[in-house]
Amino acid sequence: MLVFLSACSLFNSLHSVTSIQPQQEFILGKNEHRNFKVHAKNLSNYQLEVHFAPITGGKHSFQLVGPNESVDLKVEKNTALIITNKSQDTINVSLKVKGDLGLSMGYQNK
Repeated sequence: MLVFLSACSLFNSLHSVTSIQPQQEFILGKNEHRNFKVHAKNLSNYQLEVHFAPITGGKHSFQLVGPNESVDLKVEKNTALIITNKSQDTINVSLKVKGDLGLSMGYQNK
């Protein structure tokens, strides 16, 4: 029984290193979904910006994340997490996502 529970918990999380091109945004969860949590670590030499965007409209909770800094984020139901690269170089972000994993993922120009 213990092995089964451990295996199930593996499917409740997602780990990735995401690259974001200059002047682009990575959008996680721009669809209907339940709450989820993200541990994000900025692996680049440049500051990045994170904020929330409910799918019904608007933006809030802007936060800057410096080089090699981490941030823990709780994302509400039906709200997207936006990670913005305002630099002129590609950046990398380590993402550990827990909770609802039925999340859309995509990029858009800033």
